[in-house]
Amino acid sequence: MRLFDVLLGRTKPVESNLDALFGLPGAVVTLDVAEGLEPSGQAGVCYKPASGQPFAQTTEQFEQLLGLDTTTSVTEQSDTYGYHWVVIHDADNQKLVTEVHMVNTTLQEQGYGPQLLCTVFGFRPKGTAAPASLYLVYLYKRGAFYPFMPTGPEKRDLEGEMRLQNVLAEDLKIEPDKERWMPLWGVPVH
Repeated sequence: MRLFDVLLGRTKPVESNLDALFGLPGAVVTLDVAEGLEPSGQAGVCYKPASGQPFAQTTEQFEQLLGLDTTTSVTEQSDTYGYHWVVIHDADNQKLVTEVHMVNTTLQEQGYGPQLLCTVFGFRPKGTAAPASLYLVYLYKRGAFYPFMPTGPEKRDLEGEMRLQNVLAEDLKIEPDKERWMPLWGVPVH
């Protein structure tokens, strides 16, 4: 960092590391043993859609790649904030991580990395068909994860999130700035 950047308080943005997503299988084992949680079989990639034909072609590209596997299903939706979600459903957690990585990488390689907001993986109590009660959120622009535990409409379990920060510290790079642990109300991953 240059001297003037230090004096003026400017910092270099954190580099995204999409390969950090491959740390998730280790976190799955930790969450199973320590918390009795298992993957819900769903993950979502959230991005701000760009206008124009090249962007539409990029989304078609990853949709075609995901459509090659008959055990994977994909849904898409927009949220009230103008972001678009690609939600991938696959019971095989290893494949799910790989598919999510592929969607993120496709967007990044086509120059849409700045459009990416986050990737979200759902977890639920082991042995149930309950909706996700924990989300591991990967912040693209920060290159780190954080736990998000909603408990009701616009309510979250902050104490549980802090506990999980410590539980997952060995497996994942956890975002140190708690101000960036955004609540994702109405996330379409279940």
